[in-house]
Amino acid sequence: MLEKLSSQSRYLCLLIVSWLCIFLVTRTGLLINHLDQITVTSSNIIHLYGVGLTYDLAFLAFAALPFGLYTLLVPKKIWAMSGHKVWLHGLYTLSIFMMLFIATCEFIFWDEFGVRFNFIAVDYLVYSDEVVNNILESYPVYQLLSGLAALALIIAWIVRKMTNRTLSGPQLAWQHRPVALALLIGSAFIASMLDQNLREHSSNTYLRELASNGPFQFFAAFRNNELNYNELYATLPNNKVASLLRHELNDSNSTFIGNDPIDIRRHVDNPGEERQLNIILVTVESLSAKYLGSFGDSRNLTPNLDELRRNSVFFNNFYATGTRTTRGLEAITLSIPPTPGRSIIKRIGRESGYASLGYQLNKHGYDSVFLYGGRGYFDNMNTFFRGNGYRVVDQDSVPNEAIHFKNAWGMADEYLYDQVIKIADSDYTVDKPFFLQVMTTSNHRPYTYPDDRIDIPSGTGREGAVKYTDFAIGKFLEEARNKSWFDKTIFIFVADHTAGSAGKEDLPVANYHIPLWIYSPNLLQPREINHLSSQIDLAPTLLGLLNIDYISTFFGFDLLSPNPKPGRALLANYQHLGLYDGKTLAITSPNKKLRLHLDAGQSSKEKRATVKNTLAARDIAYYQGASYALIKKLLSRDNIL
Repeated sequence: MLEKLSSQSRYLCLLIVSWLCIFLVTRTGLLINHLDQITVTSSNIIHLYGVGLTYDLAFLAFAALPFGLYTLLVPKKIWAMSGHKVWLHGLYTLSIFMMLFIATCEFIFWDEFGVRFNFIAVDYLVYSDEVVNNILESYPVYQLLSGLAALALIIAWIVRKMTNRTLSGPQLAWQHRPVALALLIGSAFIASMLDQNLREHSSNTYLRELASNGPFQFFAAFRNNELNYNELYATLPNNKVASLLRHELNDSNSTFIGNDPIDIRRHVDNPGEERQLNIILVTVESLSAKYLGSFGDSRNLTPNLDELRRNSVFFNNFYATGTRTTRGLEAITLSIPPTPGRSIIKRIGRESGYASLGYQLNKHGYDSVFLYGGRGYFDNMNTFFRGNGYRVVDQDSVPNEAIHFKNAWGMADEYLYDQVIKIADSDYTVDKPFFLQVMTTSNHRPYTYPDDRIDIPSGTGREGAVKYTDFAIGKFLEEARNKSWFDKTIFIFVADHTAGSAGKEDLPVANYHIPLWIYSPNLLQPREINHLSSQIDLAPTLLGLLNIDYISTFFGFDLLSPNPKPGRALLANYQHLGLYDGKTLAITSPNKKLRLHLDAGQSSKEKRATVKNTLAARDIAYYQGASYALIKKLLSRDNIL
């Protein structure tokens, strides 16, 4: 039968079979390393290799596509030339080297995490400098690459006669090439429809992972944008998680209503008559607490914000949940711990339908609007907010003549605040209470802003961007004070995250410290609050200020209640998930690692922890409970109707 195939088809088959052999050896090698943790039965083996072959072929449908296109487009005369045949030998050798390199990476990755490629591998691309340096220091990289190159040459030499016979076959007629092209594209399309559910037959984690294909999972991670908590992180029995979470979130004015013990839905009965006040919540790009003069910075970068601190309810011990804008927006909008992987905002197809802060206020007659200084398609923000109860105003919604300065990230903050004023005026005219959630962009590289605003030239660095941010807020509040709606409006200013989160530790506590102002001179007495708190506490605190009764899916609590819960902050990056109690930081990490950082934020000392440690158990409960709630769709707004 092989003799009937064209030379091009034979060559493509040779590539695919060779790659499949490498995948087979990789899967078998990983299996041998874990025979003591797998029940070897005929059913398990058939499942492992059968499902594994399916995923292997799915990946190869994409990997073979460029090679297949090349063989179909090369003219017959060139294909038959001796020089071109040498090139095809070289291309085969290069492809073998690439697959051997991938297999080696899989073994290294598995050795550290006990799984195939997943979002952590994708995350490594984000932190490429750190990862490359770590790999160079941890492994004999150049010797490995040399060895793989030599092995690829040896394999190519062994199969050279088969390759020669393959290339000497009859060529594919031009009239048959469109059919072959359709088969290639069709195979890739069918492969794109395959998800990870096929491997879920087994309850054994190792069997599920071995039945996968590392490169296929790597690209699937871009779509899934999350890590499986139960597979990678330390866990507790569900009843223990339920007990811990209910202890964390129970309050005198709340009643749990879910049948599932881990369901945190509860009816919150805020005392007093509901107040229909306007809200303007500004999330400021990268505003670290350390930049404020009132926190000790001597450069006079924030005179307006320092004055605002004296006239606000100011939280001086407040922490961001993550290191990216999407994490800050997620925490503020949904009041949920930062589950591993990417923010919910970027989980395409799973970013909508939550009982968000905007949705809760919509139910009470508010006009909930998300205003962004840039283009909201960035980071999937438009889709997220539109799908969670907001209407969106971004750079594309604003006439060009209303934007007198913009850079790559968006309009300068002062022009964004012009839009805030415009919408507030419009809603006030029709007696509509408004909730305007604003995301700024000016405090971001390239640090440019309009001339003649501050005494630091535009584009010279972070100092100028911080001072311009402060200037724009001062100008905005000065204009707002002249509006009829000012006295019935609560202004909230909070950072999305700090300007830099990197440090010697995985989760350097000081680099998550951000400021929070709640300002309404006609409604709130200024005071300083040093209670340890988190971005996830902002939504329930705001609804408490309004005396709104609601069914809550929030993991945060009201910081201004008469008896606030004990302080804690949730800190995380894509991989490491922490809970800070003001002194000690518990961290759960992939490969089910648990650690404690004693005196976190100072001269931190790390030690191993177990689930028996109280803080470590609380840490697990928050993140395991949040991951469970997302999987079971317990946070959906459909569940609060």
